[in-house]
Amino acid sequence: MEETSTMPDTAVPAVPPTPPVPLAALLAREDLGLRQIAGPSDPATVIHWAHTSEMADPYPYLLGGELLLTAGVHIPEAAGSGTRPGTYFDAYVSRIVEAGGSALGFGVAPVHDTVPRALVEACDQYGLPLVEVPPRTTFSGVARAVWQLMAQARTTELRRVTEAQQSLAAAAARPDPVPSVLRQLAQRTGGRAALYAPDGAEVASAGRLPGAGAEVSTALAGLAGVVRPGGDGGSGTGTSTSTGPTPSSASDTVAGVHLAAYALGTGTGRGFVLGVAAARRDPGDHTIASVGAVLLSLLTGEHQSGTGAARSSALVRMLLGAAPEEVAPLLDPGERWIVVHARPDGPAPDAVTASALGAALGSALVDVAGDVVRVLVPAGHSELVAQPGWTCGVSAAVPPREWGVADTQAARALSRARATREPMVRHGDRPGLAGLVAPAEAAAHARAVLMPIAGNAALTETLRTWLSLHGSWDRTAVALSVHRNTVRQRIARAATLLNTDLDDPDVRMELWFALRDA
Repeated sequence: MEETSTMPDTAVPAVPPTPPVPLAALLAREDLGLRQIAGPSDPATVIHWAHTSEMADPYPYLLGGELLLTAGVHIPEAAGSGTRPGTYFDAYVSRIVEAGGSALGFGVAPVHDTVPRALVEACDQYGLPLVEVPPRTTFSGVARAVWQLMAQARTTELRRVTEAQQSLAAAAARPDPVPSVLRQLAQRTGGRAALYAPDGAEVASAGRLPGAGAEVSTALAGLAGVVRPGGDGGSGTGTSTSTGPTPSSASDTVAGVHLAAYALGTGTGRGFVLGVAAARRDPGDHTIASVGAVLLSLLTGEHQSGTGAARSSALVRMLLGAAPEEVAPLLDPGERWIVVHARPDGPAPDAVTASALGAALGSALVDVAGDVVRVLVPAGHSELVAQPGWTCGVSAAVPPREWGVADTQAARALSRARATREPMVRHGDRPGLAGLVAPAEAAAHARAVLMPIAGNAALTETLRTWLSLHGSWDRTAVALSVHRNTVRQRIARAATLLNTDLDDPDVRMELWFALRDA
């Protein structure tokens, strides 16, 4: 079957968010009988997936990190087993290396009885591991083994992250919470963890790196300055997770040591930064450090100031049953808030991933509700940006007494984001024609128009979503997580109860304004 490339020439190779598999672990599988016959035998060589291709030039079809499997169908007879430089095999192997392929697996049956000698020499020349696949082993069996090893690595990673989260939470509850959290971070990442004050001074640290000297310490302190609010976000050699002038986190490698820095919240008076240095960066380290950053944000943040104390008091009163109107006077009258509803592109979120999302958005106020994570973010502290691996709906900025309204706005924005496959959709708060009608009159009109379906929440929400998506059955079904036939039935039922023609654009417009004011 002919392959079709969907990767543009300018695309940047990316690897999946799954733990990589060491090539050595695959070679150790006795049931596969794989044997490395060329290229460097580096224990650090990992593969992210297995891909089969018989194309003479596999470059356009590789994303990087693959174990490329081939039976040599593409090798022309004229190639023979020549060993001269610039042969067919030199070009073939160089293109795999250029595409970022991790290794090449060659099946010696049914096309070739042995691995061509020129291919072996080309792999040695370009430093590409070459693995011989015996006749008894199918390529699908190799791919299955890769995914099995990935699943095992993922389970191990999740267990490690869960245990780290529990130990960090326990450390935060100790009488000396900040040093305890830093000690746990250093232990869990196998390196050193340091807390830097807003003025750049090192407040506390734990752990150490054998052989790491002043160069690493200076580099870690410099990286902390990159992410500190108000710091020089454009300096340093680190790579940040944000495109803004002051990223919330950044990473770098100095003298073979992996460095990472995390801003502990945002806003006036914050400025604390967590720095982590480790000899290696294992899967899950970023998540563990993010959880530690959230805990340290709570321990060093605004709760120590008058504003933080007022927020804590407000939160306690709401938990004890006070209405938002009674709580609002405790907060800054001029402060506004944004509600974010986020849904992961992968498995349902847990407390660890939710905490990491909250840290990325600059808030520790996080709630996990089924497949959705809700985050309450102070408006104006930082610009919210789309988060990789998440689909987000963002409300308008509102005062505390309107948190409920903002929650509804964020939920609807998330539904629209999922339906339109946008990473982030914001609730529109620009003034329009609807603002020309007094709110009380608009609400009364909405109740009158929607009275026939007012008692049926499913019909009302389906009609609202269907209208917002321009009558698309499929996208409405995606937004509501129901079958498209269910959408058709509900819309037909609503049209009957409302005794109206939903194909009429004037009717749709009137209903849309009514639903907005309902």
